[in-house]
Amino acid sequence: MELRHLRYFVAIAESGSFTVAAKQRLNTAQPSLSRQIRELEAEVGVQLLIRSRRGIELTAAGRAFLDHARIALDQAEAGREAARKAARPAKPTFVLGFLTGQEMDWLPEAINVLRDELPKIEITVLSKTSPWLAEALTRGKLDLAFMRAEPGMPSLMYQLVTKERLVVVLPRNHRLALLEEINPRELADENFITVSSTAPTVKAVIDEFISRSGVDIHPVHEADNLTMAMTLVVSTGGVCLLPAYAEKILPVSVISRPLAGEAPTIDLVVGYSKANTSQTLQRFLSRVDDLISKVDDLVPRSR
Repeated sequence: MELRHLRYFVAIAESGSFTVAAKQRLNTAQPSLSRQIRELEAEVGVQLLIRSRRGIELTAAGRAFLDHARIALDQAEAGREAARKAARPAKPTFVLGFLTGQEMDWLPEAINVLRDELPKIEITVLSKTSPWLAEALTRGKLDLAFMRAEPGMPSLMYQLVTKERLVVVLPRNHRLALLEEINPRELADENFITVSSTAPTVKAVIDEFISRSGVDIHPVHEADNLTMAMTLVVSTGGVCLLPAYAEKILPVSVISRPLAGEAPTIDLVVGYSKANTSQTLQRFLSRVDDLISKVDDLVPRSR
């Protein structure tokens, strides 16, 4: 069984189509892809995929095999990354990830911690979505990330940094902008913009809050990122709920207001791989509490 067989199988399972997997993810011909899957099924000894009118469906054996295939690919990628790092031992390196927007608060002190511990360390900083960061940690491409605690990532560890409240984001000329705080009932008749599955943890918190509030709120748009959320707020006159850190990047035509009552919160954590035995990582983690205290002194926040 070869890694390419596993890569092809995962691509088909995730895209639900031989054609889409071949053209958009694997850059290979469909007949070749079909042949590779037949070879994989012959190696495993059971049928993994079924073609249907709705596309490709996994058999029970295929669903069981998928999780193991992903783990094998992740471990192979982590092994390659570890080997590359071992081949460049001359200078310590640390790759730090941030949920886009969070670096505004946390990057300066994170850099200070790393410089204190290892003055000559080479630091790389990446700003991405939380699911991307989780995947990169699993594959060994990041050492640590400020992110959400993404579900279904058993190889990752999380340490709480802060709890962020959700706030209402709306146009500056909106009728609700006159209020000091907004009761959830006021959102019932508004064009409500929610976040898409690109931010599954935030989406889950918002969905749970809407369900718990008992207010009849039906999202009419989904935003893939903060920029898109702001654009939809301005263009549609709608409202949305976002973590409070978004307040730092609001355009002048958009404002935020707190929710009345007990506002929902979402955890910001530092995440790292259980398999990462880097001494630099351990030294950084030992200073996380100091880092949190220093940032809280500069940027007070509800915890």
